[in-house]
Amino acid sequence: MPYDLKHVFASLPQMERGVAKVIGGDPKGNNFLYTNGKCVIIRNIENPAVADIYTEHAHQVTVAKYAPSGFYIASGDASGKIRIWDTTQKEHLLKYEYTPISGKVKDIAWTEDSKRIAVVGDGREKFGAVFLWDSGSSVGEVSGHSKLINSVDIRQKRPYRLATASDDTCGSFFEGPPFKFKFTLRDHSQFVNCVRFSPDGSRFVTAGADGQIFIYDGTNGERVGTLGGEKAHQGGIYAVSWSSDSSQLISASGDKTVKLWDVGAGTAVTTFNMGTDVTDQQLGCLWQKDHLLSISLSGYINYLDKNNPGRPIRTIKGHTKSIQCLTVHKNDGRKYIYSGSHDGHINYWDSETGENDCFSGKGHSNQVSKMVTDHDDVLVSCSMDDTVRFTSINKKEYSASDLVKMDAQPKSVSVAAGGLSLAVCIGQIVLLKDKKKVFTLDNLGYEAEVGVIHPSGSTAAVGGADGKVHLYSVQGNTLRDEGQTLEANGPITDMAYSNDGAYLAIIDEKKTAKAFTVADNYAVKNEFYGHHAKPVVLAWSPDNEHFATGGMDMTVFIWMVSDSDRRFKIPDAHRLHHVSGLAWIDEHTLVTTSHDASVKQWTIKY
Repeated sequence: MPYDLKHVFASLPQMERGVAKVIGGDPKGNNFLYTNGKCVIIRNIENPAVADIYTEHAHQVTVAKYAPSGFYIASGDASGKIRIWDTTQKEHLLKYEYTPISGKVKDIAWTEDSKRIAVVGDGREKFGAVFLWDSGSSVGEVSGHSKLINSVDIRQKRPYRLATASDDTCGSFFEGPPFKFKFTLRDHSQFVNCVRFSPDGSRFVTAGADGQIFIYDGTNGERVGTLGGEKAHQGGIYAVSWSSDSSQLISASGDKTVKLWDVGAGTAVTTFNMGTDVTDQQLGCLWQKDHLLSISLSGYINYLDKNNPGRPIRTIKGHTKSIQCLTVHKNDGRKYIYSGSHDGHINYWDSETGENDCFSGKGHSNQVSKMVTDHDDVLVSCSMDDTVRFTSINKKEYSASDLVKMDAQPKSVSVAAGGLSLAVCIGQIVLLKDKKKVFTLDNLGYEAEVGVIHPSGSTAAVGGADGKVHLYSVQGNTLRDEGQTLEANGPITDMAYSNDGAYLAIIDEKKTAKAFTVADNYAVKNEFYGHHAKPVVLAWSPDNEHFATGGMDMTVFIWMVSDSDRRFKIPDAHRLHHVSGLAWIDEHTLVTTSHDASVKQWTIKY
């Protein structure tokens, strides 16, 4: 194989305000899993930079849970489909597929022998179902609710018991199998968000939007107590997770705290304060061996520290929304990846370890469209918030002053020696020098899509929707139209000069790539064909011999400038999502990003 997948830096969970997020735990205690978009993400709990992504659902996946055996995962999506797939093989082969309810799946529970599955959610005819995993035949019915069911759990011991929690402010208790409705639990005054049996089966708890947690007997369903007296939390509670010895549990709440409870005493042992911002609301939690995890509304995954509740041991950051652009920069001898997303968030990653963070301060307020780094360790980014920002990579914080407001929305930005930057906006080309506008070109007569400055700073090339590259010479602080254009086969989607400035490569909507030799008055060096849908991104390898293109066909091609027949292909680089960003870490390592909000690194062998 000419390529290998080296690293996957996965997306964060997709969060929604006021909606609980279920995190699944691996029975062996090594991994945890959650969902984002159409993906199920499996991450190693010791080293979360090790991740795997399952992408076989056609609709948004809402919940995924390991079977107690650890060999299978059941995942459910917004259409009501459940897929049961293998965890041991890389291919994650599908074992069974069912559609037990006709709407969004909210929670899944297995019996301890991994033979029966309960599924609940927002169906049209019914809100839940219990069935045999291998035949899909029913083993009872989930009834007794008038509104969608948020949560379900099954006692992990015989005699089996099943409990549900619903938006109709009630819980229900079932005996089985086959599971039969026994009675309704009417203790909550608002939506019931979560129900969980203790691992030893002696108790189960329900948690609700009224901030209360009730404890019930695991065998007969009788209420035996509450946690925290009148109120366990000041805000709604979205999730609870038990310790493996069944003596304690953690609860995650909209009041921006996670609490650790001694269940026997009914009191909180520790309160973890997660912050003061709205995005610090806690919507999910998991107790896995010694690890206590919680998920914030921001999507951040927090590893809680019992000895220091004010500060998590670590917080996993990343993207929850689609990544739009990408660049790579070397800092203190280490290579870093910078990714910018649809919600204006910029994240940076250590390319080796996957350690990542974001800049402090207030950054872009809308989609980051393009990013580049210059020789002075400055990240130049343009965004749909009509600004071009200059951010010091060493300071790692946004500067309120190094920000240039544009007259029109910028689509593309490029840098060159001597402090020059070029921004292509809707209907305008703007030349900047030392972080200030020095020249603006209006009335172009064509729609400019993307612009690049030659590394020497002498020429600016602008690709248009008219299928031409317009060349301008940079003279002092002005751009002069030299009247020279280069022909493409269609509207230009991206372009770049090679690092040594010898070539200009372009891609267009007609699925062609072209390379021009700069010294030879931009004579066509080669044309490249292979994409079967529009390519949208292009990046030169540091060897100046190869460049990569990626696009709507989810495929990445690596082309050799001197030989158009020699090409390398990475099909399905990001399944279900087109490639939105490309960058090279070194001659043999390519980074790709996509709308699945994950970052992948590939080792390329020529």
